Amino acid sequence: MTYPAAPDDRPASERASTGAPAPRRRSVPFTAGDGHPGTLVHVTGPTPPSRGPVLLIHGAGVRADIFLPPTGRTMVDVLLDAGYDVWLENWRASIDLPPHPWTLDQAAVYDHPVAVRRVLEETGADHLKVLAHCQGSTSFMMAAVAGLVPQVTTIVSNAVSLHPVIPGLARAKLALAALCVRHLIDYMNPQWGRHAPAGIPRILDGIVRLTHHECDNAVCRHVSFTYGAGFPTLWSHENLDAATHAWISGEFGPCSMAFFHQMARSVRAGRLVCVEGHAELPRDVLQHPPRTDARIVFMAGQDNKCYLAESQIRSFRYFDALRPGHHALLLVPGYGHLDVFLGRHAARDVFPQVLEALDGPD
Repeated sequence: MTYPAAPDDRPASERASTGAPAPRRRSVPFTAGDGHPGTLVHVTGPTPPSRGPVLLIHGAGVRADIFLPPTGRTMVDVLLDAGYDVWLENWRASIDLPPHPWTLDQAAVYDHPVAVRRVLEETGADHLKVLAHCQGSTSFMMAAVAGLVPQVTTIVSNAVSLHPVIPGLARAKLALAALCVRHLIDYMNPQWGRHAPAGIPRILDGIVRLTHHECDNAVCRHVSFTYGAGFPTLWSHENLDAATHAWISGEFGPCSMAFFHQMARSVRAGRLVCVEGHAELPRDVLQHPPRTDARIVFMAGQDNKCYLAESQIRSFRYFDALRPGHHALLLVPGYGHLDVFLGRHAARDVFPQVLEALDGPD
């Protein structure tokens, strides 16, 4: 596979070469409700923000830096240029934190509400907006429908929220993993493409080598095996430039098998399933009207091979039926799961639509 060069579209992170200071990053630790560590990354540009805070929440087995790929212009750059006060949350699924057998329930109850409050304490604001991806989105939506984040006025949810729908082959594979593999290992780890320890990891690496030949990046191939049944699963190779395709090798790490078990149950049920019995969460996320007034934009790449776009269509229809005209559906042609943020032309094709979704009426 030959990858096109990245566009020469100067991001805020490279403005130092043109005389303007590059954005600064400040790490703000927080302690989740159960004592698990988390961090917030505050990114500031050359001028003070003119608008309120926005919190970006990553997916499973990655970290906050997934929003800062080596493309010409990132989503963070766009938000800074629009005047937002930008914060990134490293929650318990982050590879920057100690590995933990996490569930979506834990993130919804313990992580996200604390992170929201901490951003508001740091900024002095009384509300904020959220851009959440994948399992950052599912867990945050669980918190939202339970009324645990009332300070949030707008949520842009990417890829999946309350209704996980996946391709048939991926569904069968997930069921098998939940039934068998979770009893043998605690985590799946795309880094096994670089070095697989003896035992189950080495067996799985052998399966990946036999079945995935779509590129020469071993971590990329393991990512596709870990998160679905596509070749690849999380992006189209045509949407990635060479630098980003190489960069992802360091951006994926352990992902809890406890999460995969919960997702398998949720896929079977056709909606998110709470698995730990927390009093703060409803037994059925669809049983009662959502306890949030937030305007929600359900976003999906139409070519998503991890969670089908139908996932977000179903969630939008559910929310729209409860409050017609308040929420929105954003389908992005030519993009999949994660290339909406990593794509070489995402700054042109996707980011303006995300910014418009965040800018909409609260």
